[in-house]
Amino acid sequence: MSIINLAIVGVGKIVRDQHLPAVAANADYRLVAAASRNAQVEGVANFASIEEMLATVPSIDAVSLCMPPQYRHAAAVAALEAGKHVFLEKPPGATLSEVEDLAALAARKDVSLFASWHSRYAPAVEAARAFLAGTTITSMRVMWKEDVRQWHPGQDWIWQPGGLGVFDPGINALSIVTRILPRQVFATAATLEFPENRDAPIAASIRFTDAAGLDLEAEFDWRQVGPQSWDIIARTQAGEMVLSEGGARLSVDGRLVHGEPEQEYPSLYRRFAEIIRAGRSDVDLAPLRHVADAFMLGRRKVVEAFHD
Repeated sequence: MSIINLAIVGVGKIVRDQHLPAVAANADYRLVAAASRNAQVEGVANFASIEEMLATVPSIDAVSLCMPPQYRHAAAVAALEAGKHVFLEKPPGATLSEVEDLAALAARKDVSLFASWHSRYAPAVEAARAFLAGTTITSMRVMWKEDVRQWHPGQDWIWQPGGLGVFDPGINALSIVTRILPRQVFATAATLEFPENRDAPIAASIRFTDAAGLDLEAEFDWRQVGPQSWDIIARTQAGEMVLSEGGARLSVDGRLVHGEPEQEYPSLYRRFAEIIRAGRSDVDLAPLRHVADAFMLGRRKVVEAFHD
């Protein structure tokens, strides 16, 4: 396959901000179609549904699914059944079981499925992974706090069941943690704060450990105003590691050791092309599993109503 004919489904803010520029800059792809109920992409064929798009444009090789997670499984099944490779925006689905179902279907159809975790491709993540692999970690603190009104204005789906609430950004932190730690961790306790008028949490705190007794705590909050916080701090025998700005900068004992411009979505699309050409899938469910565990273990705390 020389050029991958790509279609995008669900044309919202993340598509315009990240997907379209990344695809346009990558010679591996030709954007040929889009499907969305409420928006269109200039210069390509546009459709109201993925079913209409797949029936009308048989030349599509791959589909990027960027609608809210509650609606992604049915669209992914349609694409996979049609023999198309599928890119899943994060989180890859509303439940673990439905994503496992998609992975099994992709294997039966001999096509590639990519559960994308864009924060894993932040520029300093691999440097942090290498640093932690060479030392002993004594504790880790994850602080992912942002203003939901800034990043998700008027998006009701994130407050509905399956929308994940504060775990929509929090899962980005978990995708980094599960990449950089040398051992698997598991949740031991959690508190989830639900606004009295919403069905998804606005804040969460989770405690984790591993087989060696690691002390790990994550704090997610959507009520932060002013500067936003996307930081992972690890105390180690080699010094204090700070992975900041969502994985863009790595410092050890206050000294910057890695920092490069952000290239998350271009990296995702390079990876997608790579697995398509290799005839493989890339479906790591560890971040979503941790969210599911937090809901299973979490103590529910009702807080004041949230109004956008």
